[in-house]
Amino acid sequence: MLYPRIIPCLLVKNKGLVKTTKFGDPKYVGDPINAVKIFNEKQVDELIVLDIDATRENREPDYKMIENLAVECRMPLCYGGGIKTAEQARKIFALGVEKIAISSIALEFPELVTKIAEQVGTQSVVVVLDVKKRKLGSRYGIWIRNGQEKTGKCPIEFAQYMEQLGAGEIVINSIDNDGVMKGYDCALVEKIREKINLPITVLGGAGSLEDIGKLIGKFGIIGAAAGSLFVFKGIYRAVLINYPDRDKKDALIKENFNSTL
Repeated sequence: MLYPRIIPCLLVKNKGLVKTTKFGDPKYVGDPINAVKIFNEKQVDELIVLDIDATRENREPDYKMIENLAVECRMPLCYGGGIKTAEQARKIFALGVEKIAISSIALEFPELVTKIAEQVGTQSVVVVLDVKKRKLGSRYGIWIRNGQEKTGKCPIEFAQYMEQLGAGEIVINSIDNDGVMKGYDCALVEKIREKINLPITVLGGAGSLEDIGKLIGKFGIIGAAAGSLFVFKGIYRAVLINYPDRDKKDALIKENFNSTL
């Protein structure tokens, strides 16, 4: 039986870990390899690592960094950043990565989703939608290049399109909620969930395990991803790599997931 996943998301900038707020003001939080070692000990469900410089700087993925992470990582690893071709995706998979995440390139060249899926399998292709609420009204739009460029695309319609092209998973990343730690945008998730059959992972806004519990309680089998929650501790946001121990995580999922069965 499938269960919800609780997933740390690590952002890499200049080979170090950072945490952003609304995609800006990156704060250095440590070394990626050290974080992976800690998450190994914590037995996390899955790990997402995003190189937020690669696409913006128009460079290839840092294959050596990816290899070092994959060798160290003892949980399923999803990597994103700088991927522009199916050949690059194959090279990353050969290094030991289980999933690749694409974002800006999926908006610019959507046919790449199909090409990668045909070569490595649909289940390994993750499309990340960086979404921001429009200034007027309650509609949402997709942004690319670390939230710097507006596309005018509707995330609901584009998620449907990605499913048709062969994506295996959609990550909904809320720019408005990034680093704010005041809860997920469940209204946005619900709108997309109603229109697609793919697994969904939600990122942006988790400030407590209760926020994760609410997400699981509302949507059941879902990926609950978080950045700040797993790298900061306390009201002063002291840097501390953390993750709930197995008993606490199992209790959280059992308490909230059962209500959806």
